Amino acid sequence: MKILGTNIISSLGFTTLDNFEQVKSGASGVKYYEAGTFDLPEPFLASLIDKIKLEEHFADMLNQSTSPQNVEADSLTLLERASVLSVVYANREAEVDLSSPHTLFVLSTTKGNIDAIDVDYRGNGSPFLWSTVRRIADFFGNPNAPIVVSNACISGAAAQVVALRYINNGLFDNVVVVGVDFLSKFIISGFQSFRALAPDVCKPFDAERCGLNLGESAATIIFGKDTDDKPAQARLVCGAIRNDATHISAPSRTGEGCCRAIRNVLCGGQPTADDIAFICAHGTATPYNDAMEANAIYRAGLGSVVVNSLKSLFGHTLGAAGVLETIVSVEALGRGIVLPTLNCNNPEQLIIDNQSFSLNITKTITHTDKKYFLKTLSGFGGVNAALLLEKY
Repeated sequence: MKILGTNIISSLGFTTLDNFEQVKSGASGVKYYEAGTFDLPEPFLASLIDKIKLEEHFADMLNQSTSPQNVEADSLTLLERASVLSVVYANREAEVDLSSPHTLFVLSTTKGNIDAIDVDYRGNGSPFLWSTVRRIADFFGNPNAPIVVSNACISGAAAQVVALRYINNGLFDNVVVVGVDFLSKFIISGFQSFRALAPDVCKPFDAERCGLNLGESAATIIFGKDTDDKPAQARLVCGAIRNDATHISAPSRTGEGCCRAIRNVLCGGQPTADDIAFICAHGTATPYNDAMEANAIYRAGLGSVVVNSLKSLFGHTLGAAGVLETIVSVEALGRGIVLPTLNCNNPEQLIIDNQSFSLNITKTITHTDKKYFLKTLSGFGGVNAALLLEKY
């Protein structure tokens, strides 16, 4: 399944290229926010989209559009506007018919419009996820019943697996996967109650890591059939979801589900560890998550493969993470480079099967001529996912 077009809207920019260039330069979108932000009593660090610029981009997009609007733009929530804008920007590259019955919309999110309170009889401003994706699809005049994937932090990967199944089974020619989540008092206070937030920019896989940073994003991948004659930068080869259901919020200490997901996407023996350029891990910088992933990678026989995490650049963007981080990794692989993990200065040493083990974390941009990478994600409830992508 080919990737025909992408877009990322985040604190680092409003296009895939803008975001990627910021990442290459080592810029982090994670900033310090004073107490009172989101009406919270404590300060926090997060990666927040500039909402004023978002409105300006959306207004410019409407002014430049020659297509009819099937939903009044003023009735869209800000999260829905960001999603629509991301789809429009991604389709400038993909050039597919978004109103076609052969195109499906899939929304990846964990919270959606959680703070929406003004609901009319049509679902405008509704907190329900079905309403959000319906209104996004309706904006483009798409006639199909869209799909919501809300499966904790693996939502972005799970949505891509859904897209792969629909296209490989011949049900649709194109699938638009939109990952989006915005932050709010509800979300941040929830993570604060877990004591999961770091007091500084997070340190994925570092021995002194102490928590995560949250982030916002709207990111889009438009997929097409391998037989499509349109140019593509990469293809999604396969994906796997494995749920170990260890605990409502803590991951399996041995990385059971994550390991099984990785093994599944490599079960054909191709590619081997020597063929994989890097693993873009979930890498939240929480103590249990990173140790679990290291365990899973070791058990899957990929201990020598370079591993990176993008969380110290974008924060943890929840339901958008799997989409955003796949796009950034595709851009890196297309340029023959492996991105470093920001702030990982002292990778943790673990004892696994009575052997001392540390992930192969690079601190600088390195070059590669390999053509595959893995994307892994894990989330609350013991959910795990792995994707295998190939340079096209």
